[in-house]
Amino acid sequence: MCPSKTPPPDRIRTPPRLLTLILLTGLSVLSLNMFLPSLSRIADGLGADYRVTSLAIGGYLAVSAVLQLIMGPLSDLIGRRPVILGGLVVFTVASVGCAMAGDIWVFLGFRVLQGAVISGMVLSRAIIRDMAPPTDAARLMGQVGVAMAPLLGPVLGGGLDEVFGWRSNFVMFAIMGAAMFAISWRDLGETNLTPSATFTAQFKTYPELFRSSLFWSYTACLVFSVGGFYAFLGGAPQVGETEYGLTPALLGVGMGSISGGFMLGNYLTGRFAGRISVLRLIIIGRWIATLGPLVAMAIIWAGVSHPVVMFGGAIFVGLGNGLTLPGANAGVMSVHPRLAGSASGLSGALTVAGGAVLTSGVAALVVGPLGIYALMGAMVLTSGAGLLAAYGIRWIEARDGTSVA
Repeated sequence: MCPSKTPPPDRIRTPPRLLTLILLTGLSVLSLNMFLPSLSRIADGLGADYRVTSLAIGGYLAVSAVLQLIMGPLSDLIGRRPVILGGLVVFTVASVGCAMAGDIWVFLGFRVLQGAVISGMVLSRAIIRDMAPPTDAARLMGQVGVAMAPLLGPVLGGGLDEVFGWRSNFVMFAIMGAAMFAISWRDLGETNLTPSATFTAQFKTYPELFRSSLFWSYTACLVFSVGGFYAFLGGAPQVGETEYGLTPALLGVGMGSISGGFMLGNYLTGRFAGRISVLRLIIIGRWIATLGPLVAMAIIWAGVSHPVVMFGGAIFVGLGNGLTLPGANAGVMSVHPRLAGSASGLSGALTVAGGAVLTSGVAALVVGPLGIYALMGAMVLTSGAGLLAAYGIRWIEARDGTSVA
């Protein structure tokens, strides 16, 4: 008889390795950005309009937003581990459905079910907050955050499309989902050691978060900071193909630019958190993310319209977000530490809901001769709104004489 592969109880209670959280976060983001260079080819292959096909981003984000409202409290009730494992199962099955779909609506139906993998990103943050105080959490989230924008995601997706066709992206998702389930089953220990009494009771904690102006300021900073990234995702595939004639492979390389900037920002956050205040890093990041695309848009307006300029502006959005998001995520969960899962779920839901609106809106706006300006302008406006929210955090903390991050 073969020995059981089920981890012993003490293993299930052992906190996961940081690498496991990085891989979970990376898969969550790969599911969003890896197939984007193929968006136009998916539309052609399934005989659909680009605006409809772009719901593969907006619809996915909308469903992810709803799921996060449930996953956060559910993980506070039954634990982080079972919620993440369940999400990986749904993601893997849905990936197979996307790969086999012969109709745009069947494809979109399975695509939105892939949103279950968002549990890996949201609950990885809650797991870190379970294990570490705010300053250390910001440093650890900076390290995990490197995986929030896998540099090779769009490159890999574009290359798979060129060689095997767009469906190969979703075959790869299914393989990754199954592999991540196996890794999580072995290593993902439970860190929520003080679960809430009932699911209803946990939902009743949301009003406590609603009444906190500091929670809303951190959440607004997150929503608008990530908004610049989602605006880029919604418009860059269309602009890259129609304005500059980029192939999926070249578009994938270009779209990796924002990921490269984000990875650098997270590295710098991990290096300087503790020596520079978290709030100061947040504000510096917001200035970089706002000025970068603004300068790029001015260069394009001056007559230098080139994909390097467009992707160059995106690099600064990624860099600024890498400096901002670790501290903002740690802050939003530290307003009420005992509600870390709910705070992560609610703020994450609002963030991706804003992303769903932005990706769909920008995807519609960039279809036209002024598409490049619509894209760059959206990144400037959203990043600038995040800057205002960061100054709102500083004002509230100075007023109340508190600091949570």
